[in-house]
Amino acid sequence: MNNIDPSHRKAIIGDPKGNFWLYDSAAGIDLTHPPTPTSATPTPNYTLATTTLPVKIDPAKSALVIIDMQNFFLSPSLGRPADSKGLLAQQQLLKYAIPAARKAGVRVVWLNWGLTDEEITAMPPGTLRAFGYETVPADQFESYATIEQKQAAIDSYGVNEGCDKIALEEIDAKTEAVPGKNPRIYRGLGAEIGPVTLDDGTTTVEGGRLLMRDSWNADVTPELRRAYEEGLKASPPDVWIHKNRMSGLWGANTACSEFLDKEGIKTLFFTGVNTDQCVGGSIQDAYSKGYDIILLSDGAATTSPSSSQESIEFNCAKTWGFCTSCKTFADGVSL
Repeated sequence: MNNIDPSHRKAIIGDPKGNFWLYDSAAGIDLTHPPTPTSATPTPNYTLATTTLPVKIDPAKSALVIIDMQNFFLSPSLGRPADSKGLLAQQQLLKYAIPAARKAGVRVVWLNWGLTDEEITAMPPGTLRAFGYETVPADQFESYATIEQKQAAIDSYGVNEGCDKIALEEIDAKTEAVPGKNPRIYRGLGAEIGPVTLDDGTTTVEGGRLLMRDSWNADVTPELRRAYEEGLKASPPDVWIHKNRMSGLWGANTACSEFLDKEGIKTLFFTGVNTDQCVGGSIQDAYSKGYDIILLSDGAATTSPSSSQESIEFNCAKTWGFCTSCKTFADGVSL
């Protein structure tokens, strides 16, 4: 008598001699990337629940990617909200995702803005615009390159165009309805931020040049800095990678993709800020390059409207890969 269940189905998704997944209607999708579709599944491995199908991962071929959790984007010392969604995402990373990744042997990759002067020179205008740019009165434009006292224009939200003729205190008042777009700090990539008073109200540090390597503003928050330094002693150790666009995987070869390929990492758990900008851009480029995509949705946040977060979560779950939470990830790799 034939006891085969006709509803139990299997499939190979991809090239059996290259990059492929294994589908099993009873077990979900295998992302462990064995040598062939009939090879033994690599061990150890972990099965994680997602909002759609369960996925099986090989920790040695996986990385937790933490994007742009930097002082510039998160620090209350720069006027960011102390209860921001970004800092709530940080809590989930510190409580669940980072410890779980380390325990399971999943590589932790800190992927952050960290620019050089040469990279700013080569930056396209669309990217430069997002961080502000300096303006001069129209009748002085022919001397633009030699004028030292320029003023910042922030127009990402349709405000501050032509603001060079407005007093700074008026600019600040005009931008109160646009959290995070303070023309005192959004003066362009590489521009000096100036002294910053830290949360204790007594300590002052140099903010440094906007998103330049090794500056205070480009460092991760103090809590995450401690986590990173602990991770340097982990096995495998954490790695810090500089990026020079909103996406960390935008070109044919970036520092991030070169590292991932050298280490044989294929499955990426994405977190960070902003979900719909640097995180989302990195996700889409990684998806196009053939990496496995899993978004830890509560470990990612944005200052954009909630629909922006929802759109990235929807596409991660339905098109680009999978979507789950930091705690579900931690629960899955602890079994």
